Amino acid sequence: MRTSETINLESLYKLLFKEEKLVLSDESIQKVERSFNFLQSFVSDKIIYGINTGFGPMAQYRIEDKHLTELQYNIIRSHSTGAGKPLPELYVKAAMIARLYTFLQGKSGVHKELVLLLSEFINHNICPLVPEHGSVGASGDLVQLAHIALTLIGEGEVIYQGERRETAAVLKENNLKPFSMHIREGLSVTNGTSVMTGIGIVNLIYAQKLLHWSIAASVMMNEIASSYDDFMSQPLNDAKHHKGQQEIAKAMREWATGSSCMRQREDELYNKEPHQEKIFKHKVQPYYSLRCTPQILGPIYDELSSAESVLMNEINSACDNPIVDPETQNIYHGGNFHGDYVSFEMDKLKIAITKLTMLSERQINYLYHDRINGILPPFLNMGVLGLNYGLQAAQFTATSTTAECQTLSNPMYVHSIPNNNDNQDIVSMGTNSALLTKTVIENSYQVMAILFMSIVQAVDCLEMKQNLSERSRKVYEEIRTFFPAFKEDAVLYPQIEKTINYLKK
Repeated sequence: MRTSETINLESLYKLLFKEEKLVLSDESIQKVERSFNFLQSFVSDKIIYGINTGFGPMAQYRIEDKHLTELQYNIIRSHSTGAGKPLPELYVKAAMIARLYTFLQGKSGVHKELVLLLSEFINHNICPLVPEHGSVGASGDLVQLAHIALTLIGEGEVIYQGERRETAAVLKENNLKPFSMHIREGLSVTNGTSVMTGIGIVNLIYAQKLLHWSIAASVMMNEIASSYDDFMSQPLNDAKHHKGQQEIAKAMREWATGSSCMRQREDELYNKEPHQEKIFKHKVQPYYSLRCTPQILGPIYDELSSAESVLMNEINSACDNPIVDPETQNIYHGGNFHGDYVSFEMDKLKIAITKLTMLSERQINYLYHDRINGILPPFLNMGVLGLNYGLQAAQFTATSTTAECQTLSNPMYVHSIPNNNDNQDIVSMGTNSALLTKTVIENSYQVMAILFMSIVQAVDCLEMKQNLSERSRKVYEEIRTFFPAFKEDAVLYPQIEKTINYLKK
């Protein structure tokens, strides 16, 4: 994939999930060189933060010329203080791509050597060992980015071909040399929002898949319940002026095409002879977890659109400090490293996915509760009631996992704690927000997997496979290839994992 000034989510998906390679265009390299050359000509006899001053509250101290290179190495080594388990490779790769695109804006004043080496790390799947904990989200992700920078100077550890190894040996194997400091590369590579942005991008991609599956599950739930189909009709949903709701209803109508399971209200309740019964055997309106899915998933659709806009703006921005601008022939000091945009959006995204998870959990409960659905055995038990238990215990997992999501949905955006001698007196906590969102999304896949296992079991209980829509039947058949219908009690945790992998693919 040839680089340009900006990158979109589709291209990011190909780089992260399809193993496409980056090719740095001549225009991209020239833009980086122009910024570096301007900085080199401008810096003489001027006081510029992080070049001839200390960092953070130490900025009041001037650094002697003989220590300028040492200063750049010091910020990397001194800030490699992360703790906790390593961030998974996919998220680190996304962070490196985000860092690369900050440099490609041509406003960081870095040497092209750094950009070229970073692209080699991405293309060779050399993954710096980056602990999860350490960032307050301003001055960006200093600690986690320092761990990435540590490997770029040939130190620290990386994950390479599934093994945790010393960076120097991996670089040698790949005929790569650590980058050398020129003017301000140490500060540039550690200062900014790239880790929270990278995590956020992976979160968004996985969240989009979850929304797709929630739409599918909601259609299949209504097929199982033989619901009246007007809840997803265009006139009803167009009467409420929210794009998300309208798009969800449209997607549900498309998914349901060809289904003979759902009922038409006009045929059964409007156009027949007058009904004389006092109690209607079939529910006139199903439960909210079935009927209100366009209204529940609509705001989630809108939030995912908002998150995509924010994250694409962030990855295509210069997010370090100071900003080196050859166009205006000036260097600007400010706070583009501050992660509030990402932090706020990740909080909103985790709330959205928690609500999606709550919907999945309620749909599971509908399928398991025979006195609510009125058509299925308790817990979809196809064996002997009392002797066998069906999917009863899977509900415990879904319920407890949903509850954890609800607790994790408390916002990080408003949890600023001053630190750094109060230089960083209000911070974003953006990486914490992104990491919590990551956990919520992982939890949601667990609940969604149990929901789909339940749906296909319900289809077999009712022997209704042939009546499903084409798309519903395809999902049913694909899941049944690795999760067959069962009557006798069986160990189900391997099937949950297989279903998660199916949903994520």
